[in-house]
Amino acid sequence: MTRLILASQSPARTKLLQNAGIAHEVLVSDVDEDAVQARYGVTDPHDTALLLARAKAEAVASLPEADGAIVIGCDSVFEFDGEAHGKPYTADVARERMLRMSGGMGVLHTGHWLVDCRDTDTDTEDGDGGARGTGATLGSVSSAEVHFMEMSTEEIETYIATGEPLQCAGSFTIDGYGGAFIRKVDGDPHTVVGLSISTLRALLGQANVGITELWTGGAVDPADVRAE
Repeated sequence: MTRLILASQSPARTKLLQNAGIAHEVLVSDVDEDAVQARYGVTDPHDTALLLARAKAEAVASLPEADGAIVIGCDSVFEFDGEAHGKPYTADVARERMLRMSGGMGVLHTGHWLVDCRDTDTDTEDGDGGARGTGATLGSVSSAEVHFMEMSTEEIETYIATGEPLQCAGSFTIDGYGGAFIRKVDGDPHTVVGLSISTLRALLGQANVGITELWTGGAVDPADVRAE
């Protein structure tokens, strides 16, 4: 079976893959995001998301643990009023951003980068008994518009006190407390979580891997999520 490695420590991305029944391992990259951006001078939010996703994927792909696997790296950048917003880290930054975002709209860009680390030298199989590798290294960005409800100062302060927005691109989530403040999403909602399953499927396809090959049978039971 093809091994998929997620080059991210994001619990939301791991949970998303688990809920979709996609077998994967987690191997966290040690990438200095600020240093990467400074080196390449990229400021466009769309390009920044792809650049950082590539840096993470390639860092993990260089590790011996990635031999024989396919590595997927992801990074999200929120674009608001033409500015790129990563993680706020502090309450003051999150507060300033959310006051501006209240009642407005921004675009969440999630970069995806795939590196095929499977053996390409053999005729039929790699060293782990899997399919022959393609040597692919390719990426794609999935973007979605996020429209926010009007938020009161009290709501913003209470949300910040949970600590949730401090480690999230754009200072919000859709799959946690922050979902209460999102009016609608135009685009793939998985993009806002941080990993587009449909984009992953397309990238895997270019590496000659069908996403169904990674299904474990452990996806969320429809009986647990359907409306009663």
